[in-house]
Amino acid sequence: MRNFRYNNQNRGNRDVPSFSKGPRFHRGGRKIEKKLDPNLFIKKADIESAAESVEITARFSDYQLEDKIKRNIELHGYSIPTSIQEKSIPQILQGRDIIGIANTGTGKTAAFLITLINKAFLDRNQRILIVVPTRELAIQIRDEFKLFAKGTELESVVLVGGANIKRQVMQLNHRPNFVVGTPGRLKDLIVRRNLNLQLYQNIVLDEVDRMVDIGFIKDIKYLISLLPKVRQSLFFSATVDGKTQEVLSGFVTNPVTVSVKQQSTAKNIEQDIIRVNGGKAKVEVLHDLLIQPGFEKVIIFGKTKWGIQKLTNELINRGFNATAIHGNKSQNQRQRALQQFKSNEVQVLLATDVASRGLDIEDVTHVINYDAPTSYDDYVHRIGRTGRAGKQGIALTFVD
Repeated sequence: MRNFRYNNQNRGNRDVPSFSKGPRFHRGGRKIEKKLDPNLFIKKADIESAAESVEITARFSDYQLEDKIKRNIELHGYSIPTSIQEKSIPQILQGRDIIGIANTGTGKTAAFLITLINKAFLDRNQRILIVVPTRELAIQIRDEFKLFAKGTELESVVLVGGANIKRQVMQLNHRPNFVVGTPGRLKDLIVRRNLNLQLYQNIVLDEVDRMVDIGFIKDIKYLISLLPKVRQSLFFSATVDGKTQEVLSGFVTNPVTVSVKQQSTAKNIEQDIIRVNGGKAKVEVLHDLLIQPGFEKVIIFGKTKWGIQKLTNELINRGFNATAIHGNKSQNQRQRALQQFKSNEVQVLLATDVASRGLDIEDVTHVINYDAPTSYDDYVHRIGRTGRAGKQGIALTFVD
């Protein structure tokens, strides 16, 4: 086995040349994509600091939750809430509107699911709409719902594109208490008169900044305009600025703001760059990384659907257990790939940025940016797939 050391000689070198910070143009007028300074991708993990946590005095058993739900929480392995859970759960239980500002992976999904499941368990007339940016996040929330709602007889439905809309309409006809969906498919069902938002007294907007980033702002405003005036509104986002603020202004009433966002990237993620401007082919460098000890569960990000699929095929031909998710895959194919990765059937998951936010996959050892991200925000969300739940992770970015 060849010993390829990812902590190469350029690590921490402040003389590494910066890429252009503004757009440049070919003579023909075509814009050249701007690149990020590679120094942004270099950062030592601060394990001692990362291990420090805000003092949590509450336990889930202390909250005014039904015993059945408390048992589900315990069976899920939860006993002590995270910071955002401790700050938001009592407020949500009181019926307050919430503005939650938190990085992905902080436990906000459980915060709103547990409390709203409790609300619907006590009052079967309560209906909850959860709006998210991606299909994968919608399905992940539905899966968590099943864990926390076990034995309550509460039902949920996922409404996302890429899935059979007739089947979704049939599920809606069962009047589930929880609807989890993406803006585009929700809007389609409203136009078809299969979904009436006036019936939903509780709404959650999750990963709002991501929904705004990918162009859903008009759809979100449209959805909000159709909601009943009397409702409980929960808003979660990593940032609240610009267009995100536009959404917020017409959404919440007398809200409680809960913020646990401390920094751009987690302290427990070791970040480094891999120089690939030598004689060795880029895929060979990747190969040498993946055969090293410790690369047990790896997510590789690339820019294009075509490029990611080509790289996946190459890794499979080289003997790696690999699979991919991208926009050319059907919803069933994407879900199967995610499940195989979660259950450790495959070592490597390759993805475009469709998977860079919201997914909570345990024990990802490494994130590799095979193609460097086009923005620092994309970088933050990509590498947030590792180093979750306080564990150490490693993020490596290939640069020319």
